[in-house]
Amino acid sequence: MGSCARGLALPVAEDQIWAIMDASSAIPAIAVENLVKRYKAATAVDGISFRLPAGTVTGLLGGNGAGKTTTIAMIMGLVAPTAGTVSVLGAQMPKQRYRVLHRMNFESPYVDMPMRLTVRQNLSVFAQLYAVRDAAGRIANLAADLDLTEFLDRPAGKLSAGQKTRVSLAKSLLNRPDVLLLDEPTASLDPDTADWVRARLERYRAETGATILLASHNMNEVERLCERVIIMKKGRIEDDDTPARLLARYGRETLEEVFLDVARGRDREAAS
Repeated sequence: MGSCARGLALPVAEDQIWAIMDASSAIPAIAVENLVKRYKAATAVDGISFRLPAGTVTGLLGGNGAGKTTTIAMIMGLVAPTAGTVSVLGAQMPKQRYRVLHRMNFESPYVDMPMRLTVRQNLSVFAQLYAVRDAAGRIANLAADLDLTEFLDRPAGKLSAGQKTRVSLAKSLLNRPDVLLLDEPTASLDPDTADWVRARLERYRAETGATILLASHNMNEVERLCERVIIMKKGRIEDDDTPARLLARYGRETLEEVFLDVARGRDREAAS
């Protein structure tokens, strides 16, 4: 198994992932088919397709403007596709998004919570939106687990970047989501805090079997957390495989080297 498998105690071996994907009887947690998003003259996402089996962790890589965030927004049902389809847990997005929103959640350090509300107030609002049972107890448990207890009554605007990221992570786990979408979850964090966040994401996946889609520029993070990697460039999927197979195909030792090959337009044969 690859490094991600060792870190997450995967329920399936790496070489079984594609067999699971091809199983016609299985309903994927996320299914994207010929997805397109155009903004006037610009095409942000250009006909991509992939299926994520339940319980898997997938990395979504690409440079700025590759289409990662737009893809996640369409999976969440926040942005309507120009063409193609998205389904999450069997529900078509965005038309049927209210059937599954309570089973999904999202985390990004680029999305701020209301700055004047305290951490407790912010989390309480989201707990109501997700109809979380015993919201006060759930918030207290997450605060203890994520070292946030002392900050619960502090305004969100007075938190450090690392503290805000931990609050955002707590928000994303409030409803114990079956599908968790992460957009650069450790951006701007120091190495120790980033490692701390990754460890908790690993533990959450191991405990719940959640499906995770992780958009990141941090190649070490992707190698550690993900058993599959989708690489996007200019709105299209350039490659899609396990980390080990990508390294072998490009003749590289790290995903960062593979990513640079794709970003700079080197083909697989030239890269090797």
